[in-house]
This record gives sequence, structure tokens and C-alpha cells, in this order.
Amino acid sequence: MATTPELIHGYISAGLECTHLEVEGDGQHFTAVIVSPAFAGKRPIQRHQIVYAVLGERMREEIHALSMKTLTPEEYQG
Repeated sequence: MATTPELIHGYISAGLECTHLEVEGDGQHFTAVIVSPAFAGKRPIQRHQIVYAVLGERMREEIHALSMKTLTPEEYQG
């Protein structure tokens, strides 16, 4: 089964509290805007690691490329 933006959206939202989540892509390359209070006080690499942990094996098996913009709710509003 092909990976879709909707599937990735579901994977992320199931494992991470998000106040805003957008995922777009063509089946191979995906971009995501992820807004979560879990990112507060974290550096960008730490934020990406949180998302990678949520996606787990899917990052190796299903998702070939994922570009992320990770923000706290405060950063997203500002």
C-alpha cells in the first residue's frame, strides 16, 4: 500500500499531541508542519527526533523523505 499524506498525518497525530498538523506529499517525498507543546524547550534536532520516534520503523520502511517544520504553539502563533 502506498504511503499517503493522510497516513503520515494519522501516524503523527496518534503518537504526538499536536495543536496543528499539515502533511503534504507525492507518495515519495513529504513535508510536514507540526505544532506541538512537546517541542517546548527543545532544539530543532530534538524536535525531529521526537517525530522520528513516533514514526518508528515507518521512517525506514514506508517514508522515504520527510521534511519537517516543528514549532511550539507559541512559535506558530507568533
